[in-house]
Amino acid sequence: MEYRSLGSSGLKVSTVGLGTWLTFGSGLNQDQANATVLRAIELGINLFDTANEYSGGQAEEALGKALSAVPRSSYVVATKVYWPMGDGPNEWGLSRKHITEQAEASLRRLGTDYLDLYQCHRFDPQRPLAETCRAMNDLINAGKILYWGVSEWTAEQIRDTVLLCRDAGWAAPISNQPMYNPLWRAIERRILPVSDVLGLGTLAFSPLAMGVLTGKYTSATDLPQDSRGAGWAYAFFTEEDNWQDMPFFTQATLDAVGRLKPLAESLDASLAQLALAWCLHQPGVTSVLTGSSRLSQLEDNAAAADLQIPPETLDQITTTLADVATLDAPPIPNMES
Repeated sequence: MEYRSLGSSGLKVSTVGLGTWLTFGSGLNQDQANATVLRAIELGINLFDTANEYSGGQAEEALGKALSAVPRSSYVVATKVYWPMGDGPNEWGLSRKHITEQAEASLRRLGTDYLDLYQCHRFDPQRPLAETCRAMNDLINAGKILYWGVSEWTAEQIRDTVLLCRDAGWAAPISNQPMYNPLWRAIERRILPVSDVLGLGTLAFSPLAMGVLTGKYTSATDLPQDSRGAGWAYAFFTEEDNWQDMPFFTQATLDAVGRLKPLAESLDASLAQLALAWCLHQPGVTSVLTGSSRLSQLEDNAAAADLQIPPETLDQITTTLADVATLDAPPIPNMES
């Protein structure tokens, strides 16, 4: 397993991280979560990503219990704040009140004295940016968090935040967590370059495009019954949920992914490993965050960290998916309320 510095910080994270969305606290029971974390540690994974709102806090609790058997210095735990954790007007967003209260709640659920990385899950246009930045800086000074980052922020929002922090003498964010994979490349034009110049690392979520890049889907109308695509996750990409700009489940996309199989076979790799390694070969990407419902998936994903892809093969992957890849799109939207 390779380890890279997260942005301009001294924090080293594994190039393959373990995410907990849709698995910990919901898809996996506690025994399965424990086994997943312990196997991840054995494979060299030291980055564990979650969020306060995943399964209403249950993901943090499950992850915290699983990590309790592991020395605290051996792992990096990252969580997030922004989405509603109650019905009140102050129970969402990036106000000092919500950030501070949710940091304490995440610490309790995770069973730890400090968070390695605390991330703003979305940008909050209703609260002053300076208030958000100062709250994060104060949490760092109090020893509650070590570093902070953002997720799905625009290039301009990242720039303004870093410059504001530098002018005020506050700790600036060290990372951005956007969606990124060979089918969703919207961050390449502006966000990756800005992050690189300002010293932010990139933690890519959904690097397998909700499983489409594993090759398990071959028909857009006949989906495996036990797959995410056939269940709730497929509905996540419907027009009703405003995700219609992510055309992962079109037949053209599935056919293009199928054409990558000979490239994977030529490297003695799975399609998932090929997609993850493609991400890790892109400039500015620090780590890919993968979810695993089975230990075999975890092991397959972790092996991508050591997969070397020749430049000509990287070009072939990009060319094969060029007609179905999204190259320019706004970040995933904020709450409207």
